Amino acid sequence: MMKSMGANEIREAYLRFFESKNHLRLDSFSLVPKDDNSLLLINAGMAPLKPYFTGIKTPPRNRMTTCQKCIRTGDIENVGKTSRHGTFFEMLGNFSFGDYFKKEAIIWGWEFVTEVLKISKDRLYVTIYLDDDEAYDYWVNNTDIEPGRIFRLGKEDNFWEIGEGPCGPSSEIHYDRIGHKVNTVEEFLEASDKDQIIEFWNLVFTQFDKDSEGNYNRLPNPNIDTGMGLERIATIMQGVNNIFEIDTVKNILNKISDIAGVSYGASSKSDISLRIITDHTKGFTMLISDGVLPSNEGRGYVLRRLLRRAARHGRLLGIKEAFLTKVVESVIENYQGAYPELKEKKDYILKVVSIEEAKFNETIDSGMMILNDYINEMEEKNEKVLPGEKAFKLYDTYGFPLELTQEILEEKSMSLNVEDFNKEMEEQRNRARSARGESNYMGSEDGIINKIDKDLNTSFVGYDHLKGESQIAVISSGLEDFSDKISAGEEGFIITLDTPFYAEMGGQVGDRGYITSDKGKAQVVDCKKNASGKIIHLVKMLEGSFSVEDKVLLTVDSDRRSNICKNHTATHLLHKALKDVLGDHVNQAGSYVGEDRLRFDFTHFSSLTIEELTKIEKIVNTEIMKAYEVATEEMTLTEAKEAGAMALFNEKYSDKVRVVSAGCYSKELCGGTHVRNSGEIGLFKILSETGVAAGVRRIEALTGFNAIEYIENKLSLLSNAADIIKSNEKDFVNKLNNLVSELKDKEKEIHELKQKMVSGLEEEILNSAEEVNGIKFISYKLEDIDTNSLRELAEKLRDKGGDILVLLAGTSEDKVSFVAMASKNLVSRGVHCGKIIKEVAAVAGGGGGGRPDMAQAGGKLPNKAQEAIDKLKSLLKSIIN
Repeated sequence: MMKSMGANEIREAYLRFFESKNHLRLDSFSLVPKDDNSLLLINAGMAPLKPYFTGIKTPPRNRMTTCQKCIRTGDIENVGKTSRHGTFFEMLGNFSFGDYFKKEAIIWGWEFVTEVLKISKDRLYVTIYLDDDEAYDYWVNNTDIEPGRIFRLGKEDNFWEIGEGPCGPSSEIHYDRIGHKVNTVEEFLEASDKDQIIEFWNLVFTQFDKDSEGNYNRLPNPNIDTGMGLERIATIMQGVNNIFEIDTVKNILNKISDIAGVSYGASSKSDISLRIITDHTKGFTMLISDGVLPSNEGRGYVLRRLLRRAARHGRLLGIKEAFLTKVVESVIENYQGAYPELKEKKDYILKVVSIEEAKFNETIDSGMMILNDYINEMEEKNEKVLPGEKAFKLYDTYGFPLELTQEILEEKSMSLNVEDFNKEMEEQRNRARSARGESNYMGSEDGIINKIDKDLNTSFVGYDHLKGESQIAVISSGLEDFSDKISAGEEGFIITLDTPFYAEMGGQVGDRGYITSDKGKAQVVDCKKNASGKIIHLVKMLEGSFSVEDKVLLTVDSDRRSNICKNHTATHLLHKALKDVLGDHVNQAGSYVGEDRLRFDFTHFSSLTIEELTKIEKIVNTEIMKAYEVATEEMTLTEAKEAGAMALFNEKYSDKVRVVSAGCYSKELCGGTHVRNSGEIGLFKILSETGVAAGVRRIEALTGFNAIEYIENKLSLLSNAADIIKSNEKDFVNKLNNLVSELKDKEKEIHELKQKMVSGLEEEILNSAEEVNGIKFISYKLEDIDTNSLRELAEKLRDKGGDILVLLAGTSEDKVSFVAMASKNLVSRGVHCGKIIKEVAAVAGGGGGGRPDMAQAGGKLPNKAQEAIDKLKSLLKSIIN
């Protein structure tokens, strides 16, 4: 009899089952792909394992199993409207990298489904690829499925491939929800189309390599890649109709129902909103926990879109106040067992959501103002259809939901051009695809640098030595192919069996230096790792030549490395100081550690005050001056966490980790190079603190002699400034304040004099009034007048002139300002200052606008000012006519 199992129970049962089959169980990888430009977000269980499938990296074990967090947004418009669409889902998978193949995958799949889940065999069907007799034989001879329950389908259903590269047939396991026997392929397909029979587990047999000519070549080491949607199998195990009714998801949905005071099932409209909020909150909670922050592009845009759609549907349910943090708490409660990082980062996640929801509520209000302007403009022109590009601007720039735009337009008996909106949307998708770049099936790079034998490993000895002898293992001259030799004048890369050169990683730049022997000399211009972690020396050959198997001496630029070490250890002290001053929500979000400076990005939601920056800088310098020993030790990840070591916000670590400690103050997981004693850093000086993204701040700083040189330059600047104002440095600030005060007084006097001059012109300007078809107007140009004075004068002239339109231009050296004002009576006759000033300013190379009774504008061509205001007469004629 089939068990009734909760989603968390199913997940654990699956992973334990494959652990019992000697699979390495790994935690879910981050939703943010690592070293893979082909994906915006992880969308399948096998996606993070691409390097193992392609052979670029050696897997920690040839059998692995995971439950992978995934996000897909291609069908976001269908989420909530159907029973199966969701943006966030979990994919159970077991994988073989050249180890077991079809037989074991099929036997274990059947064993898990029938013996662990105890799904009745008379409810199960299997499909295989049309020509896959091997899979058919294994199903028939190694399981007890009835042969009549196996159906052969074509490439569209049971063959997995994407362009060139690894591919192969698949076998799927299906569940009969109705309990009726089907006997033919046609009956099976018909029942599947009606969702009476649903697929829940796909076993992919990657056995071919498709070449550019379309040939399917046998892989020497075929792979297994299976995927079973946790939500899908949970609906079967719990006997519910859709993924929103399984236990963990329903708990979240019920929370939203309580907040909104709306019962699930009361109406299809409210049910859609409840499902959308449930799904989207899961998605954006998981994204934030993996280090993604709201923005207007890339992953941040996906996050922002999910969060704002959820907030919008809360309004549709009648929720007036901010509510998403309450839903997030329910997500964390239901998923923290499988994903403990949710609990660890709970406060941080809630903070991000709270800020973004508040921003969205402001956006709704500002979006309403813009949409109302569009509607007023349409009413004036007697138009009924809002252009698609305007709706898209509201949607894309201001985050204003499309459905809200449509609803408001419908209330006004208007609509929008959906076709043009969709064109704009497609152009944006194309831009996003271009930004991700192109890649092949596995998202791997095919360059020569990633075709190095995966069994070749370079031993890094640079923690303890800056010089060492080794043997050349690989040479590439020109970076296009492997070669046996590299000669003077050529550029390429060299790989040795051992190296003291640190390869760029973890924000720290690669080492530079020289490779020498009695045969030649090469300059190492950079040191990097390829996709599989091989240490690559990028070189310029200066003298002679090197050949494979030559013995060489590798020498790191020690002064440069010393400066890099100072900056790297300083980032650790800075990280800890930021937490001490700002709070535990601070996490590293990126860094740059070079020879000349350091840059540290961190999660925080507001700019730092001068007092906070001063305090942080003082803490770091205090810890430097304590001259701590900087110790390094290797331990297990569990031991490191128990010891209180800080880990990077979004990094996956191996079982053995390197822990760097600066005395008792800082303890952090790190593979970089550091000073031996904190005192070697000498001095730490913050240069700047800025925002780089929503919720991410950046500090740039200097250490050592670079910091000393910076301070010396500042002192020299201060000394020169003191000389200029004829003051000593002690009295510099007082003298400067006095000068500024005197300058303000002079500016005030000048302004008052200008006001008197302008007032004296009032009568002259009023006397210059003209009339066109009964409309009295003034157009007048003034020299060297500021905008405020121009506006004050226009207001006085309008008040004194009765029913009058006033247009003034004020010029300065490089610009012109325009102000237009009209009496209420003239506005009622069709005069619109905003429209008039827009056309006037265009003559002077500018623009502007405003209300019918008052408007302002600017221009870049002051020599065109008179020509611009002279246009008023012809404009008034056209208005009256």
